[in-house]
Order: sequence, then structure tokens, then C-alpha cells
Amino acid sequence: MTVSEEHVLVIPASVIDSIGAIEGFESGVERFLGPILASDQLAYRPRSQMEVDPSFKQLIPYVVLQWTDAEGQVHVFAYTRGGGGGEARLHAKRSIGIGGHISREDAGDGADAYSTGMQRELEEEIRLGSEYTESREGLIYDPSNEVGQVHLGVVHRFVLDSPDVSSNEADLADGGFVPVSDLFEQREGLETWSQITLNALYGSP
Repeated sequence: MTVSEEHVLVIPASVIDSIGAIEGFESGVERFLGPILASDQLAYRPRSQMEVDPSFKQLIPYVVLQWTDAEGQVHVFAYTRGGGGGEARLHAKRSIGIGGHISREDAGDGADAYSTGMQRELEEEIRLGSEYTESREGLIYDPSNEVGQVHLGVVHRFVLDSPDVSSNEADLADGGFVPVSDLFEQREGLETWSQITLNALYGSP
């Protein structure tokens, strides 16, 4: 029996270009995301094809988990990408973003596929025991590398009441909360999207 290939949610690059230009971090998230999610050109296409076709962008929720300790120091959950089923081109990189592709299965029964897919990815990757408040912070597009050319990230910030988070799978190794000041010192070891997000959300050290 042949296992069917995953089909992931994509938007033609031309739809994004018709709204405006994005490179690096774009804080006007609703200006872009509203029309993208409402577009009749959203589609589910085979992931293997989309990974090498920059004329489409795969939508990726990218969730940052933030917690502030009793002394007022801000921490962010960080981990090392392992050798599991994720993006092979990012393995061994440190990351502050959790999330992944929106799959065709996330759209079942008339569900909001984007929100359903984001929650599914979170539940697969981490155990989150804390209450939190959520905000959408911006978009990421980084055409400087092969991975970035075919993905559009949507940065979500979860502000947690407590640091009750742990990795749920081998692909998220060495997971834990790290002071933002330490992350800036380790910046060169972060994947590109995490470097961009760190600068956008937390400024310079």
C-alpha cells in the first residue's frame, strides 16, 4: 500500500506581491494575512514539489513562547532541531520558533485549517501546561536561502504565565527557556528565521 504524500497549504507568490513587498520581518501582519487567508488561490499541493518551487509560498505558523521570571527577566523557549521528520536543511540549528506546515487534513469538516494546523503542530512538538495570551506579531520572508525562498512565516507570540513547557518529540532537542540576553549572545547559532524574529520582537541586546 502506497502512503500518499502530504499536501501543504500554499499561496502563489504573485498574490503576496500584489499586496506588497516582504523581505525579512513585516510587522503589518493583518494587511497581508487577511487577504492571503481569504484568497481563492490558496491551495494544497504536494510538499515535495513545493519545496523546490519559489513561485508558491508555504504558510508556516512560527510560535514564540515567552515567559518572564520573578526578577522581570524575559525568557524564550529555545531548542535544537534534531534528525526527526522536520526540515532536513535546518537540522542542528537552534530555534525559537515552533510550528510547521498546514496540511490538507487540517481543513476537515469546515475547520479553520490555519488555526487547526497551528494547534496540531504545537501539540505534536511540545507539552504546554501554562495559560497564555497570544498575539500575531508579523510575517517572515527570507529569500537568502533555499528554505526561506519557499516559505512564508507567520510569527505568533505566546506570553506564558509559567515556564511549564517541555519538548514532545526527538526533533526538538535540548528544549528550555533561555534569557533573551543569552539568545543574543548565541545569535549566530540560530536558524535565520529565529535571528530575524529575535531582532524584531526584542530589539538589540
